[in-house]
Amino acid sequence: MKFDYLAAFPIPEEYLPPKLRELLTPVGLSANIRVEVAAMQENDQYGPNAEHLHLQMAVVSGITNQPLETMREAGDGVVECSVPADDAIGCISNFIPSLSSHDYIVAAWGGSSFYSYSLSEKVWMALGLSPRCVGNDEQRLVYDDLGLPEFDVADGEISTCYHGSLKRNVCWRMSNEYLRRYLWLRGARGVRVFFYQVHIQDTVHIREVMKGKPHINLKPIKGVEWFELDIREHKQGLLLQLWASVEAVYPELCPEQNAETLVWPGEQIPMTHDRADSIIQRHNPVYLDDKFLEKYEQSIFYDTTPYQAWGQWNCDPSYGGQWCFTECQRVGRNLIKVPMRELYKAKPDREIIHAYEYVIAPENLEHIDLAEEHIVNKVQRLLEALLNLGDGLSQLGDTIGLAQTTEELTGFSRKEIEDNGWLKYPSLSRLAQVAPIDMTQQMFLARCKNIHELIQKIPNGYLKSLLINAGCPRSKIGSLGSLKLIQALLNRLEYLNGQLESVHDFPSQVEPEDWGDSNVNLASLFLNNDLRIADAHDAIEKCILTLQKLGFDTANLSSGYGRALDFVMDGVINSLDYIANQLKELLLRV
Repeated sequence: MKFDYLAAFPIPEEYLPPKLRELLTPVGLSANIRVEVAAMQENDQYGPNAEHLHLQMAVVSGITNQPLETMREAGDGVVECSVPADDAIGCISNFIPSLSSHDYIVAAWGGSSFYSYSLSEKVWMALGLSPRCVGNDEQRLVYDDLGLPEFDVADGEISTCYHGSLKRNVCWRMSNEYLRRYLWLRGARGVRVFFYQVHIQDTVHIREVMKGKPHINLKPIKGVEWFELDIREHKQGLLLQLWASVEAVYPELCPEQNAETLVWPGEQIPMTHDRADSIIQRHNPVYLDDKFLEKYEQSIFYDTTPYQAWGQWNCDPSYGGQWCFTECQRVGRNLIKVPMRELYKAKPDREIIHAYEYVIAPENLEHIDLAEEHIVNKVQRLLEALLNLGDGLSQLGDTIGLAQTTEELTGFSRKEIEDNGWLKYPSLSRLAQVAPIDMTQQMFLARCKNIHELIQKIPNGYLKSLLINAGCPRSKIGSLGSLKLIQALLNRLEYLNGQLESVHDFPSQVEPEDWGDSNVNLASLFLNNDLRIADAHDAIEKCILTLQKLGFDTANLSSGYGRALDFVMDGVINSLDYIANQLKELLLRV
């Protein structure tokens, strides 16, 4: 039977401060818990709610139901204070940092003024973790298991300093799953070694513990002295100070994440790897909500570049050549279709479990249009419209001596895309990330900005050169932005096509009439431009009104901005196609 620290403590559990109750309570077995393994904290230092904690976790070999004596390091909250004083050669040949001869989880050093922290070398090497540093002035170390991958296994502040007061609180936390794995490998317990101080209210219950005295120092009546408790009157209240060693984590592994216990919709028994591997035909596909992809799309560690296979768009998340989902075919607006056999192919079970969280039951598919266009196909249509526009602009420039290729004008190469898809163009993959119906307004505006950035690649200088050649005054077009320049060019193209003129009539020595007029065919481009810079409430309301005027039912916004994104993208694509067609029509008449 494990020792019950809460029951053995002099103050009843219901009267303990929440933090102290947590410190005296063992950690549960859930893999989702993040365990505090080191701390140097001084909250509200001089205020009525002052609370201090200095904590280290010791790795104590062996398993027993008896507590440990309070370790001397409880007061300082570090493994080592200062540096060895002797400066003779070989003076630290026997220097082995420890917590009262025990190993530790976090290597913490302090010299009363400066403090530094990192994960113990034994811990990160035993578990195969890799460190990375995040933050600017207030840097933190984060340790990841890049083999799976599993990120943020352990993390905490790198350093702090003390000058009259603690300049920065330090808190190190570690995944319960990995901490228990390490302790299990060591056959050891994780023991909290800490000093805790808090101002508490002067209540009759605490006075009973103090036995009517203004100051009392308590230790266990019998057995090991695992704590020393000091309570005294202080500033119209009571000051509680505690030095203790408390077993917090035992060498018991968290329950494994096992994909072989999952019962998928339509199945009567759990699907195992062997059963899935025996499925030859593809008659039992699994349908997933495409939010399944968000975990992978939002991390630089994964590759989620969409690609076409046999006329269908696939998006197979993969990790560094270690593992990959396969045959994840996009269907409908927000669904992923994947064969069960492919789903269970070699990959960590936790990834299959992640997919299971987004599975769609067969009965819920009846009301879903599996032929509705998805975001990836929209981006592909946008890309094709841009390439067609680039082709037309390049050919028009050739007729008047402006030599620019489609790739130079749009930033995209047809040959590269035909050979390697979108691999070279991450901006396309970002735009094609999951676009749920319940998309937030902020996500919608950010996506509008991505669309604008693709269009903005067309050089303004090239457009100005075309317009000057067409007779537009240099002085009037000098300050125009890209959309106004495209609009002016379209006005000229429409006039020439309306008069059945040839491409050789494009150059002019006379200023064209109405070249600067607004053109309704570009309304969607201007709307998208307004949306990408809309950051104030009034500006967004104006854009929503414009959406309505263009035919969008703004009642759909009550369920999110996904449909609004569809509407804007379709409008932008149509506008680009319209310009490209006007160019093509003119270029065909030679």
